[in-house]
Amino acid sequence: MSLVLYDTKARAKRDFVPIDPERVGMYVCGPTVYDRAHIGNARPVIVFDVLYRLLRRIYGAAHVTYVRNITDIDDKINAAAAANNEPIAALTKRTTAVFHADMAALGALPPDEEPRATDHVAGMIEMTATLIARGHAYEAEGHVLFDVPSMAGYGALSGRSLKEMIAGARVDVAPYKKNPGDFILWKPSSGDLPGWDSPWGRGRPGWHLECSVMSEKFLGLPVDIHGGGQDLIFPHHENERAQSLCAHGIETFANYWMHNGFVNMGEKMSKSLGNILTVEQVLAEVGGKGEVARLLMLSTHYRKPLEWSSAGLVEARANMDRLYTALRGLNDVEADGDAMSDAVWSALSDDLNTSKAIAALYALATDANKASDAAERERLKGALLAGGELLGLLTHDPAAWFKGDENEDEIKIERLVTARSTARREGDFSEADRLRDELLAEQGVILEDRPDGTTDWKRL
Repeated sequence: MSLVLYDTKARAKRDFVPIDPERVGMYVCGPTVYDRAHIGNARPVIVFDVLYRLLRRIYGAAHVTYVRNITDIDDKINAAAAANNEPIAALTKRTTAVFHADMAALGALPPDEEPRATDHVAGMIEMTATLIARGHAYEAEGHVLFDVPSMAGYGALSGRSLKEMIAGARVDVAPYKKNPGDFILWKPSSGDLPGWDSPWGRGRPGWHLECSVMSEKFLGLPVDIHGGGQDLIFPHHENERAQSLCAHGIETFANYWMHNGFVNMGEKMSKSLGNILTVEQVLAEVGGKGEVARLLMLSTHYRKPLEWSSAGLVEARANMDRLYTALRGLNDVEADGDAMSDAVWSALSDDLNTSKAIAALYALATDANKASDAAERERLKGALLAGGELLGLLTHDPAAWFKGDENEDEIKIERLVTARSTARREGDFSEADRLRDELLAEQGVILEDRPDGTTDWKRL
């Protein structure tokens, strides 16, 4: 079973070949726990959850280790705790718990390891000392900084010159820096801030150190796959890579670098811009049915920007209803446990083409609605469930999925109208006719069809 992944550093798709098939490792940068996660934060969790499921299917669950860290040392955390008049430990404990709950509601499996930065400060101090000893870092006014010009090949991950990288990112300008691009490894802490004793005085680590130390601790070097959002390419991943290569005198930190695109609501979503939509808000909008939000997230290829909208959620709900309706129609047969859709598998194996895999699920649902042979229906049920499992969808019993919809007639109709429009747009006219005749007609609804789609409906 071959797998092809896009490698950011190579700027191309590459066949995935693990260092050791018996111990495949993936490290994904996790949340900074100072506030509730927004849907932009959720995208890498969902994307790499699909990759985790795929790797487990290929190599066996016992042979894959997925590490996702918790950043619980950060100036944003310090500021939020002060603003809330809340102890830092209480803030990080609370926000970590709600992050776990939100990601579970979106169908994400927990990682195998979830190290916290505060548990690995000793390793960060040790790496900082090593970098100084090797001539790649220097102390200045209580700070320790990485000396960027000391590293040949800095910028190879992002593919830009240092001047371009600095111009395109927020880089701290400080008089104690030898060069503008030098970044902090260690900084002093005042008495009211978290701090640890070190050879350079009481202080705390810079952001980039933690992932270098924790990825090595749990996966060794080099790492098979290192992932995160596109915004982490520079400075975070570029600096992680620099630290680890220079501290260990090696040429490769991660064999494959993977990054997902932004989630947009007209423009890039971010807390700094104030245009965020939290996972909690989205779950409320979809009545707690996290698979709806997950389907919308996976309907766009992970490397492309994702436009988020309430209309998109409505369509996603209709399409999830469509899939669960097909599954409900197969309640009288047992699923073929060996079934797997070649189309779903081929799509996901080609750099996680989730949109194509979802289209293959829709095709399976259409076939299931028409199938009468018992063996074929068992195969289709098995393929639907197996494909759904890889995507993190169709994890509920259909009866439980539809429970509570009986008193939402107009919402149901809107979902069915949207599902029918989608079926027509995809050329699945038998499914469109079925929705019109078997479902909408029973509720006394007349559709107003036009060449560009169904624009309105009314009751008889």
